[in-house]
Amino acid sequence: MRATKFTALTAATIFAISLAACGSDSKDSSSGDTGAAAPMATTMAPSMAPSMGTDMVNFGAGCAAVPTDPSNAGSFDAMGKVPVATAASGNPLLSTLVTAVKKAGLVDSLNSADGITVFAPTNDAFAKIPKATLDKVLADKKTLTSILTYHVVSGKLTPADLAGTHKTLQGGDLTVTGSGENFMVGDSASVICGNVQTANANVYIIDSVLMPKS
Repeated sequence: MRATKFTALTAATIFAISLAACGSDSKDSSSGDTGAAAPMATTMAPSMAPSMGTDMVNFGAGCAAVPTDPSNAGSFDAMGKVPVATAASGNPLLSTLVTAVKKAGLVDSLNSADGITVFAPTNDAFAKIPKATLDKVLADKKTLTSILTYHVVSGKLTPADLAGTHKTLQGGDLTVTGSGENFMVGDSASVICGNVQTANANVYIIDSVLMPKS
């Protein structure tokens, strides 16, 4: 995997999984984070220019749930014009993830990252987690941050680059298997809508939440 340069991230205390913020980012990142530890500097590689061939095509049955009207903030066209956290906030499949990202204070870090790949769990993926457990994780910033950053790797990976083992922003390794339009992320998550373009990231929407090894 190519060398990369990750932007500063919050190293506080929480868990979760969520990618995005609506509207005012400054308001979300400022609330509830005053006691956080100093952010840990990481580095991210420059964004890789997307190819103009088949790698630019979205794939997967889950893509049918993405709005088709270009004026809709959750459409492929609209998401391609804004950074990843903002893009996720408009996607109806990712509202729980967006909530988690905001609680972890990761909106600015994700939006300012230069060239990343995000594995984004759907609302249904989060619903697989018992509510009491999910609520506990959302209230624990350290755990939440660890889980969310485990869903992010450096470089804008195209489908041709996806299979293999990748270093996550959390620090652990994440293995993707498969080819074509069928990919398994980790041991249990399937890509249901792949190669979704945002201004600074490639997004692969998945059907289960990924848990880093403790």
